[in-house]
Amino acid sequence: MIREDRFLISRKPYAIDLSSLRVTEPSPHGSVWAEVDAVWFRRRRGVTVACTGTLRDLQDATPADAHAFLAAHDDGRYGGHCNGRWDGERYWGAQEPFRMALDLELLEPMLAAYPAIPDGYDGWWTFQTA
Repeated sequence: MIREDRFLISRKPYAIDLSSLRVTEPSPHGSVWAEVDAVWFRRRRGVTVACTGTLRDLQDATPADAHAFLAAHDDGRYGGHCNGRWDGERYWGAQEPFRMALDLELLEPMLAAYPAIPDGYDGWWTFQTA
């Protein structure tokens, strides 16, 4: 992934929580599943939505930090794994009230401040090359 200074929704950017890197135990071959928390905006049927979820990747070696993970994560075919989405009227995602409340606490102000990066996140990261 590459980091860009400006937001262009057409480039499908993500804002990343750089402190959220999680890594599984290495397999016998040394590869690991790694993931970071992320938020992003997308357009669905002409409506801008705010999403929260993760970016996950199988990597050859344990990344030292989130920057190393992002540098090695170069396959954006599947995009982020969305856990919650808010379009200003409807929420899609978790069905547990506590999780819904946490998601909406992040997504409602995020959509209202479009296209600002929420506090605690670093952006904008994209799979697309310049």
